[in-house]
Order: sequence, then C-alpha cells, then structure tokens
Amino acid sequence: MNYRHAFHAGNFADVIKHIVLVRILTYLQDKPAAFRVIDTHAGAGLYDLDSDEARRSGEWLTGIARLMQARLSNETVALTKPYMDIVRAFNPKGELKAYPGSPLIARGLMRPQDRLVACELEPRARKALIDLLRRDEQARVVDLDGWMALPAFVPPKERRGLVLIDPPFEAKDEFERLSEAFSTAFAKWPTGIYVIWYPAKSRRATDTLAQDVARTAAAAKTPGKCLRLEFSVAPQLDGAALTSTGLLIVNPPYTLQGELRTILPELEMPLGQGGAARYRLEVPRP
Repeated sequence: MNYRHAFHAGNFADVIKHIVLVRILTYLQDKPAAFRVIDTHAGAGLYDLDSDEARRSGEWLTGIARLMQARLSNETVALTKPYMDIVRAFNPKGELKAYPGSPLIARGLMRPQDRLVACELEPRARKALIDLLRRDEQARVVDLDGWMALPAFVPPKERRGLVLIDPPFEAKDEFERLSEAFSTAFAKWPTGIYVIWYPAKSRRATDTLAQDVARTAAAAKTPGKCLRLEFSVAPQLDGAALTSTGLLIVNPPYTLQGELRTILPELEMPLGQGGAARYRLEVPRP
C-alpha cells in the first residue's frame, strides 16, 4: 500500500495511534528524569484538513471529528484529555482545521529536559517539519532514512524514552524490514519503549510480525513484554481503503493495558463505519 499521510491525517488509525502515544508519554512524565522520543518516519508534522488531499479522502471526518463530538465517560475523558488538548491547541477557534502529526503531539508533552529526534527523508515533508521546529532547541529533524536512523539513534543518552516506528508501507517487503530493524534496535536498547504501527490488511503478515517482535523481546537477557492492539472500523476488503489498524507496543507501561481496556470500548461506536468498530488487545505469543 502507499500511505501518503496528507490523505489520512486525523483518521481512525491516527486517533488510535496517537491516544496510545500520549498515554505512554504521560507515563514517562511521572518521573523527573529526562526522556527522548525517536520518530523514525515523522512526516510533515502538521496537516491542513482543508487541503485537496484531506478533502478528497475525508477520512478525518470519521476519525478525529467524530471523537471530538463523542460522549465519553468521565474516566475516558480524563485519559484522552492530554491528546485532545493538543489537537485543540492547533484549532484555537474551535473549528477543526488542522491535525498534528506524531512529532508535534510528542513535542506537546515534552518537558524542558526532554528531547525529540524526528527522521524524515521525503523533501517536502522534511522542509515542512523543519519550518515548524526551526527554533526549537529540544527538537532535531534529521534527513535520514528511518530504517538507518533506528539503530543509529539507540540507545539515547537519556536511557529513557520511546521509539515510534510508523513507516509508509510503500515497499512489498516493509513487514520484513520492520521486523529486522526492530530486532537490531532492540538488541542495542532492550529497555526502551517501542511503538510499531502497521496496516492490518493481511492476517498472515500481521501475525508473523507480532510473533517475530514478541520472540525478539522475550529472548532478551531481561525479557521484554509486548502488547498487541488492533482496531477495525469495518471489515477489511481486498483493494478497499484501510479499515483495520494495528500497534505493537514493546515494554509498555504497566498502566497502559488497563487504560486501553477503559478507552477502546468507548471508541467502538463513534469510530465505527456502518456499525460498531471492533478491537483486540492481547499479549502476542512468541
């Protein structure tokens, strides 16, 4: 698949991914020690929901737009508030016009001692991200392929933090590259938190990836834990737009699974397309 993010910004997959990202970063804030965020495929940073691409797809209308109108329990409102606050900060007039990508969401949760490394190879997206972060001493935009950057930037000197691996899945061997790149990085930094995004179109490919990642984590000297989340807004049909998204979280905060069991059921109705969405949350077997 070719995942040009300008068409998909703010869709259901972004909502799920960014809620998880924010919950992890909120957990990392609880200790005063600095952390680093490494975003291997960072994108442009901020997306115009009035752009031709966003208008053509309209995916944000069934993603972030629905979430902002949803009635949620007090507990879920509290858990999603840091994420929603960041989105609203880019839409100060109350009308949904822009959606922040993962680098700006991460930046919104960083303290003075924390750092961000954002890797982006595509020239226009990289220029847009540099313009957004030009005067930011805590953020660095790197002109480097994410697969090369992944082993190059771990372990960070802070020894705490998160690696977000969110490739565009433009190549046929992307799942294999993802598994290999994670294995190399994890060998260098087995205590880091890793969030791996993937499109859940092929059950065989996603199951193999989950097993490989879980096996790599379990084989470490101090075995790492792995959590698998998949969220489907409609049945995934061959040749159709993406309706199922997946995340693998390695070394998740101990609070994350319980938080997601609170949040995810309340997203099934607002994010579902043609009926309620469905999710699975499990510990994959190696």
